[in-house]
Amino acid sequence: MNVFPLIATGVASTSLNGEILAIRYTKIVSKSENADEYKSLESVYQQMEKEDSEFIKLSKKDGQIVQDRERFIVHKINQDSPIENAEDAYLKLHLLSLRLVKPNTLNLEGIFNALPNVVWTNQGPIHPDEVEELRTKYDSFYVRSLDKFPCLTDYVIPNGVRIADASRVRLGAYLSEGTTIMHEGFVNFNAGTLGPAMIEGRISAGVVIGANSDLGGGCSTMGTLSGGNDVKISIGEDCLLGANSGLGIPLGDRCIVEAGLYLTAGSKVEVLNEDNKLVKTVKASELSSKDDQLFIRNSLTGAIQCKPNRKKVSLNDQLHTNE
Repeated sequence: MNVFPLIATGVASTSLNGEILAIRYTKIVSKSENADEYKSLESVYQQMEKEDSEFIKLSKKDGQIVQDRERFIVHKINQDSPIENAEDAYLKLHLLSLRLVKPNTLNLEGIFNALPNVVWTNQGPIHPDEVEELRTKYDSFYVRSLDKFPCLTDYVIPNGVRIADASRVRLGAYLSEGTTIMHEGFVNFNAGTLGPAMIEGRISAGVVIGANSDLGGGCSTMGTLSGGNDVKISIGEDCLLGANSGLGIPLGDRCIVEAGLYLTAGSKVEVLNEDNKLVKTVKASELSSKDDQLFIRNSLTGAIQCKPNRKKVSLNDQLHTNE
């Protein structure tokens, strides 16, 4: 869905000198979805630009309260261009976590340069240089992390989702209804689930998981932010990554990777037929995105093998009715 152009309103957390550290957008309006409201907000945006003012009267309808080190903000994005500032970055991260766009459909170039490093505390975002100055102002003060990205649930609460440890899911994660993330599960920005899923492993940036798939405890999906991997990893529907397994190729539907097996693109794989007869030996990358595959390691020879998968992966419905 093309959501641009759009305008959003929200509250920005700032440093003591007014630098924007983080933004919680409370209203996002696309011109294509609501032209009248878009036009109304655009006039507000233009007025703020004209007056070069940081102040605007808040409506009771929005119910927003601006506190110390905060200011009201109206931001507009005309097209999906590279990210230029924190306003752009936080708006695009909100689009993902609000399920308005899917992972890998937005231009996120420049996001790391646009986002400042922030000390995330129980008293809100704080500039790293101002921690000691502000610490004494509060009766209770502790630091949760030092990072460019906040945790998802500080800014967006997706409906129909269960997250055991919210600190392990970043803003910008796309979590479909019916997703359950257990304590060892991690989801990066621009990544997530496209349907009900059990996540007990790591979903790296750019990785998407199909409906009714299960990532076992401690398993890993290879991302594209580091390590030289330029292939977007995805997992199809009804798949299983066993505990402590790893994946460096895209999987199709109804695939299984056995526990403890790390399958990289360059791994040599013996392809077997339904009679367990060797057909050929290929690189794992040649098996990318194919359906109904079972990847195992031969316990006698140590060889990685792929055979037709006839097993069905089923999620426990009771674990994914997250109402």
